Amino acid sequence: MRQKDMKEAQEQAKMQQPEEAELGLNADESMSGTSHLNEPLANEPEIETLRNELGEMKDKFIRKVAEFENFKKRSTRERIELIQTAGKDVIVDLLEVIDDCERAEKQLANSDDIKVKEGVTLVFNKLKNVLAAKGVKPMETIKQDFDPDKHEAITEIPAPTEDMKGKVIDEVQKGYYLNDKIIRYAKVVVGK
Repeated sequence: MRQKDMKEAQEQAKMQQPEEAELGLNADESMSGTSHLNEPLANEPEIETLRNELGEMKDKFIRKVAEFENFKKRSTRERIELIQTAGKDVIVDLLEVIDDCERAEKQLANSDDIKVKEGVTLVFNKLKNVLAAKGVKPMETIKQDFDPDKHEAITEIPAPTEDMKGKVIDEVQKGYYLNDKIIRYAKVVVGK
């Protein structure tokens, strides 16, 4: 019973001095009058300076996180673009071969040798299909409005009809896309 009474007395004493208990003061400090309450608080300007620095650090941290997120998005986008256009140099070199095949096909149209015609046409179609599977597609230019972002004007000639003014009349060299990105601009003749 005595222990119970002692605990109750201690609890009552704590309740009577809540401020001292909350501040972590012991009985000696409260009796002597030397408490933390009597000491001057840390300099108010110093506290304000620390708060400002903390705010600046938080702002810098948020900006760095946002910067890093943007970097991750940009590098992912660049990596996807690189994968899509990885063979661009080889494909651009093959475009000249396609041009030669088209010229050969036009010349073979006048030939009487059917076997040679079929063989060359078969090889040419196979090459076009392989490139198409890799994302290469020819640019449609004839009778389209001249667009300096896609076309390179070689020359201007008088338009045969009024509605062909400012449009592509002839194509000197075909333009090509690789996964919807221009890899070769079309060289065209424009009507004026």
